[in-house]
Amino acid sequence: MGVTNPVRHFNKHLTNQVLVLVIKDLPFDAPPPSPSPSAAPWTNDAVTEVLRSISRYTLQSPRSIGRQSGFRHRTPLRQRNLNLEHHKFCNNTLVLGPAAHQDPYKVHLGSLKALEFFRWVEARFAFAHSEATCRELACLLARASATKHLWNFLKQCPHVTTATVTCVIKLLGEHGLADEALLTFHRMKQFRCKPDTHSYNTLIYALCCVGNFTKARYLLQQMELPGFWCPPDTFTYTILISSYCRYGRLTGCRKATRRRIYEAGRLFRSMLFKGLVPDVVTYNALIDGCCKTLRVERALELFDDMKTRGVVPNHVTYGSFIRYYSAVNEIDKGVEMLRQMQRLGHGVPGSNSYTPIIHALCEAGRVVEAWGFLVELVDGGSVPREYTYGLVCDALRAAGEGGLLLKEDVVHKRIKDGIWNRYRQMMKVKPVMTRKGYQEMEEPV
Repeated sequence: MGVTNPVRHFNKHLTNQVLVLVIKDLPFDAPPPSPSPSAAPWTNDAVTEVLRSISRYTLQSPRSIGRQSGFRHRTPLRQRNLNLEHHKFCNNTLVLGPAAHQDPYKVHLGSLKALEFFRWVEARFAFAHSEATCRELACLLARASATKHLWNFLKQCPHVTTATVTCVIKLLGEHGLADEALLTFHRMKQFRCKPDTHSYNTLIYALCCVGNFTKARYLLQQMELPGFWCPPDTFTYTILISSYCRYGRLTGCRKATRRRIYEAGRLFRSMLFKGLVPDVVTYNALIDGCCKTLRVERALELFDDMKTRGVVPNHVTYGSFIRYYSAVNEIDKGVEMLRQMQRLGHGVPGSNSYTPIIHALCEAGRVVEAWGFLVELVDGGSVPREYTYGLVCDALRAAGEGGLLLKEDVVHKRIKDGIWNRYRQMMKVKPVMTRKGYQEMEEPV
């Protein structure tokens, strides 16, 4: 049953009142008004909305406003040192990482005011907190990196569950606090919780994100013990396999890269020996690691194996082969993989599938074929990148095939409109109509 509009409006009114007190750093000493004499002023939804508003105002950095939701080209996380960050903030030294664009005063104020509000609404109105409100406050403290307050709160709160602690571990890992996530995991007995397989998987992923594979493998060895109450599942091995393949190439050492790819293959064989069935994500991670380390024969063996086991490949699987064949100048094999994906219906090719082929054709001097694939990409409903479109146009002019640019006026208009709409959506700019069309823009709104 959904929340009615008057109740939602009243919750928003309460949230704005509390947020004003937080911004001005005033005590919560006056009871907010209620819509009727018999109605209770605070509900679970209202308290949760207040805590989320405090988190958005005090913990969200200005740089994160308007950011893209994707994860491409993101710098790998490193284990953060909170004491060192505090020392740099005090000495006005440059701080890098997730805390680079946060105001330490607002972060500290947000965690303290959230705890104060949590206790005030319980003492003043006899509000009975639930698991939802406790989880929201625990997540806020995790985002603020207030680990001492977080552990004290989890120790004293009677509504803490395994799912709440798992959510906290996930947030700590996303903010580069893998060691703190590991300490939170070991304190679960103090929080009257028992870890499950999902908790182990979340912690292993947090450790792998900062490159701490030693502790992650130790946790896996614990799970593999006979009679252990949390045996590993397919997702556990997939996390380690994908992390080995992803971070193995970032070492800059060929020996270390081969070693990690070998470890990923050994985990894959161990997974099959235990009777676990790998899914398409497991195969994609291992195939991508083999292709990017120039082990295409092994990647083709895995490709055939996944078909034998009934696992249907998708566009990510074919994309790994297309990028490899385009990089080693075997463009025809890459085109064959693209046509095979279209023929078997294993995915819809998009910009990620066509772009490597187009770039490789331009470098090989086959610009007319590159233009044909660009037109095919546009006809399929996708929009090429601005760099790819400019590269093809420059290559056509350099090869004396500029006549194609004059014939396909409709294609050019569709590409330019698609690029402009994507730019306007990402940058949130307001277009200005001129006589020549959308050629000017105002400042970002």
